[in-house]
Amino acid sequence: MTGVLYVVATPIGNLDDISRRAIQVLAQVGRIAAEDTRHSARLLQHLDINTPLVAVHDHNEAGRVQGLISQILAGENIALISDAGTPLISDPGYRLVAAAHEANIQVIPIPGACAAIAALSAAGLPSDRFTFEGFLSAKTTARQVQLQALANETRTLIFYEAPHRILECVQDMALIFGGERRVVLAREITKTFETIKQQTLTELSLWVEQDSNQQRGEIVLVVEGAPVNSGQAAEAEVDALLLKLLKYLPVKQSAQLASELTGHKKNALYDRALLLQK
Repeated sequence: MTGVLYVVATPIGNLDDISRRAIQVLAQVGRIAAEDTRHSARLLQHLDINTPLVAVHDHNEAGRVQGLISQILAGENIALISDAGTPLISDPGYRLVAAAHEANIQVIPIPGACAAIAALSAAGLPSDRFTFEGFLSAKTTARQVQLQALANETRTLIFYEAPHRILECVQDMALIFGGERRVVLAREITKTFETIKQQTLTELSLWVEQDSNQQRGEIVLVVEGAPVNSGQAAEAEVDALLLKLLKYLPVKQSAQLASELTGHKKNALYDRALLLQK
């Protein structure tokens, strides 16, 4: 009989946040696929669970998947966990879960803590529509391009960020989204120094710069979406820019320069410029 793959959420800080069902599953499966076996061993020790661990992380997941799938097909139940929170949410596990579905293996989620959802629930920003963007690029230019692409997104935005990049990230957001956009810094959720604070991007930038304690720990940023009509306004601004450029440059060069100035795709701007010329 084929086994089951359980996707098990674990605590993001406070160990009491793990569910009874998660504890039962971790104790009963044949083995646990863990992002960092040393880290997860401490959790299992706390729970008095002796289930064997096998490492499955970004650097070895592709090579481990087939072996784990074979074990499940042979009848073994396996649980997938990450270092903290819900697996696959900016964590390894996608390849394993996808392979399980391809092999017609039952995948059962054991829900629990997730830093992104916990932060959103306490942010006081619209939560009916949101988008999770995970970690932005570590490189300044690439990060700014990513943010530019999200500047007119009207849904609430959720990001993870490393503590050593949080100041640069917030400064870039203030520059591209506008300093008055509301944002919530959710840091060290469920831990001793938990901080959840709503400010404008300008205010948060100054606070993080002046208080080095805010540049430590696990960080979630929840950012207010753009006003609903800002996309239309931005489109009008791009059209105005193209019309000015077309007075002095050919269509191709106008589209190229407009792309460099706005971050919009050159091909789309080229097509738009052709329409504006008619």
